[in-house]
Amino acid sequence: MTGFDLLLGTLGLLAGLGILEGLRHRRTLARIPIRIHVNGTRGKSSVTRLIAAGLRAGGITTCAKTTGTLARMILPNGTEYPVFRPSRANVMEQLRIIRTAAELKSQALVIECMAVQPFLQSLSEMRFVAATHGVITNARADHLDVMGPTEDDVALALAATTPRKGILYTGERRHLDTFRMSATDRNCELVPITEDDVAEVKEADLAPFSYLEHAENVALALRVCSALGVDRQTALHGMWSARPDPGALTAFELDFFGREMVFVNAFAANDPESTGRIWQMVRAKYADRERVITIVNCRADRPDRSRQLGEACLEWGKSDHFVLIGSGTYIFARSAINAGIDPTSIHYAEDQRIDEIFEVIADLAGGSALVIGVANIGGPGLDLVRFFRNRSKLKSPGQTS
Repeated sequence: MTGFDLLLGTLGLLAGLGILEGLRHRRTLARIPIRIHVNGTRGKSSVTRLIAAGLRAGGITTCAKTTGTLARMILPNGTEYPVFRPSRANVMEQLRIIRTAAELKSQALVIECMAVQPFLQSLSEMRFVAATHGVITNARADHLDVMGPTEDDVALALAATTPRKGILYTGERRHLDTFRMSATDRNCELVPITEDDVAEVKEADLAPFSYLEHAENVALALRVCSALGVDRQTALHGMWSARPDPGALTAFELDFFGREMVFVNAFAANDPESTGRIWQMVRAKYADRERVITIVNCRADRPDRSRQLGEACLEWGKSDHFVLIGSGTYIFARSAINAGIDPTSIHYAEDQRIDEIFEVIADLAGGSALVIGVANIGGPGLDLVRFFRNRSKLKSPGQTS
């Protein structure tokens, strides 16, 4: 046998193994009759958890997997554990999650799309999940270096997870034409969540949450649960009792030697539009605070995000101070100053320890202050959330443990 013959034989064997593995995976998928693939710019993790909680409350055996702040596998009884990663995140881990859900005899799997590259988003849906129900929360100007350069391109990339011959739910309105196109292409029913649907989520529906949840997310999750036979009140009760994602919008109050501070974790909001909306909502809620301090957690590997937020921050409203943490802080600072932010209001805390960052914030707080964290939850962001939570004087929305 020549070397060429050996090579052909090896390639043939590998191709055969790939076909066999594909058949096994399709059989695994068939054991999970309801497969819900959640994608979007903002709110993916929250919506994944809300849908799963609503289905569990309705008696549907449900597994869920979030990528979010910390990747989590959520079991049918609501308990969760970290997703093991031998190295960096890889979309192949979705196969392991699907196998686990099938082994647990799940009737439903709600799985957050973890891919950013458009091709990988398509691969995740077409080859891995093959969803019966797709969800796209929204399309915002984020990850433009990968999905851009424009928000329209982001919408096109997200549309790659439109299921074939399934149903696609979306809370997005500006880019509905893009999702109509993808739904038509894949023979999929498109169900938009309207402003009227969102308006039906009243303050009384949001108040029982242990964190600050968005009406848009709840409306979207309720629509999916209703389509799967779970009535509104049952689904809501399940959602109220569910554990929030570590990156969920939370608030903690503390008194540090006479300095009354409210710290709001909005780090998971990292596109300009979502960040601005949350910033203004929180500012209105705590309008009595003497000072506003915005903590911007920068990432050197997300320069476009820092630049966009720097350009937009003047439009949100008046912030007395900006405390820059993380890495590559100069990118945000340069854009913010060019946009008209007073350079003396910017304080650099790059590479400082969490306790040192806290001291900077406390020194700026004065008698009372609203402290809002934005841009990125990773790195020092999550550590700072824990620091404030562990020193808060009372359990606040979002603190469940």
